[in-house]
Amino acid sequence: MRALATILSVATILSPGIAVPAQAATLRFATTLQSPVVLLRDLFDDAGAEGDRVLGPGPAPGGRIVVEAPQLRAIARQFDVDWRPASSADRAVLVRPGLPLSREHALQVVRAALVAAGASPDCEVDLAPFAPPLVPPNASARPVVSQLDYDSRGGRFSALLSVAGEGMEPIALRLNGQVREMIDLPVAAASMPAGTILGPDDVHMARLGTASLHGEVVRTLDKAVGLQLGRAVQAGQPLAPGDLSRPLMVRQGMLVRLRLVSAGLSVTGRAVALGSAAQGERVKVRNPGSKIELEGIVVGPELVQIEPSAQPGAVLNRGSTVFDQ
Repeated sequence: MRALATILSVATILSPGIAVPAQAATLRFATTLQSPVVLLRDLFDDAGAEGDRVLGPGPAPGGRIVVEAPQLRAIARQFDVDWRPASSADRAVLVRPGLPLSREHALQVVRAALVAAGASPDCEVDLAPFAPPLVPPNASARPVVSQLDYDSRGGRFSALLSVAGEGMEPIALRLNGQVREMIDLPVAAASMPAGTILGPDDVHMARLGTASLHGEVVRTLDKAVGLQLGRAVQAGQPLAPGDLSRPLMVRQGMLVRLRLVSAGLSVTGRAVALGSAAQGERVKVRNPGSKIELEGIVVGPELVQIEPSAQPGAVLNRGSTVFDQ
């Protein structure tokens, strides 16, 4: 409306100068403006020598103005344009194209300002409802952040976003949002029960907000794959070191295989595990025939390596094997 009022004031206030006769002009019913001002030739084809006369500011990007027949007639008279309305329905519609400023473009400059103010370079920025301003398509709009107020503890911020570019009036809008510090961590790929031994497909890296973490968590995949869950986990849940342990290769009461290598002999036998242990851990076993208790190291599933100092006879039982090394 401001642009339309300016055009009307130009048409009614300027006193006509020395007119140059013009050929018959044609009304332009619809015009796409390429500049921030309205020219006489935007309203009429063959407007004559005054065609480049600036009538006033155009609409904002994305806006339009409508000039009705009486105003068109007044402008034509003012600038000696050979045109008369054919009817009261004649009108000219002036449209100025506009493109919304990219949300990502705005986020980019806001994030840069937040990082300069102390936020992590890996942070994620959430804007409150963001109504992108419209800018001319060829303006090369440059958003700039100022008046930044950043609460690093609460993660909240407010700022003034100013947008300027060639052929456009500067735009300023107030932004508010949230900053989330992020970290990449191993998480469960699916819901899994306690006792699950994690394989490569059971965990993957995911980006999580640090505010959602409570207590110590596993930071790398190699600290999770191959370990056993001590409690059930949900899909997407980070893993706590205290909930992971090496899987048990021997369980209490299980019949295990014994192996003794000593003095050039290799002796195998069977025994009952008196405790549970993971690979590399020590466990006591009992020979079911002689009732002799031995101690060894778990070297595989249901397999215990007996100390070389043990007597071979303590290992032997029905089904044992003795052979030279």
